[in-house]
Amino acid sequence: MKIFADYHTHTIYSHGKGTIQDNVDEAIRKGLREIAISDHGYGHFLFGIKRDALPKMRKEIDSINAHTDKINVKLGMEANIISMDGALDIGKETTDQLDIVLAGYHFGAIPNNIRDCFRMHGNNFLARHFTSIDRKARVLNTDAVVAAIYNNPIAILTHPGAKANIDTKEIAKAAAERGTALEINSSHGFLTVEYIEIAMKEGAKFVISSDAHRPEDVGNVKKGIERAMQAGLSIEQIINAEA
Repeated sequence: MKIFADYHTHTIYSHGKGTIQDNVDEAIRKGLREIAISDHGYGHFLFGIKRDALPKMRKEIDSINAHTDKINVKLGMEANIISMDGALDIGKETTDQLDIVLAGYHFGAIPNNIRDCFRMHGNNFLARHFTSIDRKARVLNTDAVVAAIYNNPIAILTHPGAKANIDTKEIAKAAAERGTALEINSSHGFLTVEYIEIAMKEGAKFVISSDAHRPEDVGNVKKGIERAMQAGLSIEQIINAEA
């Protein structure tokens, strides 16, 4: 199995260590045909990109694509799920400027309101200590993620299960219906083999990503490939894989 694209990489525009060009150069060095620059959405408290950065990123990526035929560079963003009704921290005016939309749940994202802040972050914090709250949080987390999948043009759901307990089967059903790929994240360890086995039964597609925060980690997807193979995924089920 060979991975020809890495759609989840970060740069200095959020909390990565390299520039867009650094990530692109590493992707070319490793033989990738596509890469996405997918820094955090505006609503991440610590790492969200600045709104005035997006036009600069668009211009730089368009320039790179105009001057090379070695790789196709996509402008993406790892948006944050910020409400129980599945709202993201980016709107249509932003998604229209992107080539690919990723989204995930992050503790650092600022929810839409106080009520959603407690229902999402508060319950997930308490769930670490109380089993009864963990069960409640699992339902709430799942509802929010499923709503996000149905209400937004999400190409990739990032590291499902890494930050919050979820019902993988329900999320996989929604992802399969909407054509959203579930990420096998080589950095976080999610999806786990168990989660992959559950999701694949629902007809979901998958993507294997590095979630690189340093240029040298772009394309480092060995751990993700290993989990995919352990779960018995076929190449046809992985959107960025080939024989």
